[in-house]
Amino acid sequence: MKTYAVSIGPKAQDWFDDCRDAKLKRRVGEMIDSLAVNPRPPNCVKLTGEKNTWRVRVSDWRILYEIHDDRLVVLVIRIANRREVYR
Repeated sequence: MKTYAVSIGPKAQDWFDDCRDAKLKRRVGEMIDSLAVNPRPPNCVKLTGEKNTWRVRVSDWRILYEIHDDRLVVLVIRIANRREVYR
């Protein structure tokens, strides 16, 4: 089984730095960690019009990430509330 390296982009890191809800931060972190084993979990959705960009939900929050199969890398681009994530 292949394991992907997970990288956190600057916008996603800013979310982690600013988030004050420890429970939410833990749930999002667990989801991101699980992407290393399965970057395309059953509840993920490929974004229309994007080449490698996917999203996964954690309650009202969305995690946007890119999958680079050739390098076995998952890059987390953004974490935001569903109202704001696509803006």
